Amino acid sequence: MDLDPNTDLSFTRRLPVPRNLVWECWTTPTHIPNFFIPEPHKVTACEIDLRVGGRFDTTFDVDGNIVENKGVYLDIEPERRLVFTDAYTEGWKPSPDPFMTAMILLDDAADGGTTYTAVARHRSAEAAQTHENMGFFDGWGTVVDQLVKYAQSLR
Repeated sequence: MDLDPNTDLSFTRRLPVPRNLVWECWTTPTHIPNFFIPEPHKVTACEIDLRVGGRFDTTFDVDGNIVENKGVYLDIEPERRLVFTDAYTEGWKPSPDPFMTAMILLDDAADGGTTYTAVARHRSAEAAQTHENMGFFDGWGTVVDQLVKYAQSLR
């Protein structure tokens, strides 16, 4: 995949959790609240229709403020790739103020774990910089740490 250093933010980590379990966590509405936003913030609702064009809607409580994030899946390759965006909502309705497209890429690691890559693609260099300034690397890194801890509790 060609990443644009001006508009794409990404990182790769090896997770000590099998790929199928990482996939299950990312695609099951009851799992999402357990890792998807850095603590102490909370996911208070999640709706998933796991198909291209299907909804991926989450509601967050961030310091007492309710934030609704509506999006759709653009690409799904089971246990390998999940691509979603807030540029559209279900039914391909354009969003008034889209922020990014996210990609979660999974591969087997040699030790039975998962090679996990997260990519956030933005419409402009300014939007990418805003996301980086908001704490993309720390925030998404925390989400991965929470995902690992939660997934390990499911074993």
